[in-house]
Amino acid sequence: MNKFFTRNTKARAPIPREIGVLLVAAFIIALGFGLIAPILPQYAVSFDVGAAAASVIVSIFAFTRLIFAPVAGALVGKLGEPRIYVTGVLLVALSTLLCGFVQNYTQLLIARGLGGFGSTMFTISAMALIARLSPEASRGRISGLYAGAFLLGNVAGPVLGSVLAPLGMRVPFFIYGTALVAAAAVVYFALGRRRDLDRDAEDPKKTRAAIEVVTTREALISPAYRAALFSGFSYGWLAFGIRNSMIPLFALAVFGQGLGTTVAGFSMALFAIGNGLALLFSGKLTDVVGRKIPVMVGLTLLLVSIGSMGVFTSAAGFIICSIFAGFGGGILGPAQQASISDVIGTGRNGGKALAGFQMSQDLGAIIGPLLAGFLADAFNYEIAFGVSALVALVGLIGWSFVPRTIRPVAISDETDTVGSQNTDTTK
Repeated sequence: MNKFFTRNTKARAPIPREIGVLLVAAFIIALGFGLIAPILPQYAVSFDVGAAAASVIVSIFAFTRLIFAPVAGALVGKLGEPRIYVTGVLLVALSTLLCGFVQNYTQLLIARGLGGFGSTMFTISAMALIARLSPEASRGRISGLYAGAFLLGNVAGPVLGSVLAPLGMRVPFFIYGTALVAAAAVVYFALGRRRDLDRDAEDPKKTRAAIEVVTTREALISPAYRAALFSGFSYGWLAFGIRNSMIPLFALAVFGQGLGTTVAGFSMALFAIGNGLALLFSGKLTDVVGRKIPVMVGLTLLLVSIGSMGVFTSAAGFIICSIFAGFGGGILGPAQQASISDVIGTGRNGGKALAGFQMSQDLGAIIGPLLAGFLADAFNYEIAFGVSALVALVGLIGWSFVPRTIRPVAISDETDTVGSQNTDTTK
């Protein structure tokens, strides 16, 4: 049978309990994040700053994630995923609560920056645990479920934020901080005290020190990993940076203070709905057809929808673009995450390699709001969104050079089969 159409015939393995715990925690975290995301740039503007300065509030969080990612990756390898996860979530909780008390822009900037280190700790540790415990035949499905947990929170969060809008912009930070403490408690009591997680999933006799570590340098051998760095940069720029900073500011500029806050909240919710529609099938799809096609389709949808967003000044057009942007992100996300898990392989410690991938996303999330905010201040939002949409081409170009293969192959397999047509991790 043609290898391009070969299906994965392995029986579907059950989802490990540890991953189920992470799904619950992801929902709690996303609920709080969805609550503050629509108001964060507007909260910054309330301290008498412009669009560019307001966008820095989003970028500073990503910037501290970027610079501390290598440290977080090393800590995951030394201390274990659950411990680093809990510590990271608690740091973000502290940062978020401080945001509710700040009195000026500088204090808000410092408080948000503090949370970046904690964020990269729990993000990398969660991704590392998922990569280590996910059965090979279900990596795409599990990546889709993890994204879906965030989706549910992102749907509920902005809607809840719209309901709480009359209470002011500080209350959501206190709610989010409390939600993060709850998420940390869930993981700590379920996983944090389990010593068996310090052992290899496939060979319980191996201690953490004996588990093979996949470094960023080793991961770069894989064409899929290199391409994921490019698409991760595009994804961070568009789905995190632009969505969380420029879209709320654009809604405020076009629809005014009162209606703008409501439209921004519903836009974030509709982005999540589009995400959810895609996640109904995208996780399973990437386990069947591979990683490359879903990644490229998702990037294309992001390019078109974000590029069109600045053209529409009606609520209807704005909402339609938000839905399609979310749909593109929902197709792209699971395939991209599964491709990284393919590179790491089951039972191996991928903290360092995941840190490299996380840095590429954060770099996009940093540069995106800064450049788009500058373009919006200097020219208009149409140019800001148009230039940002072109960044999706970076990911498309990167993946265009990746061959399609039948199955996921770990790095060790790739190095043993260099020169063959089945040496990539994109399936």
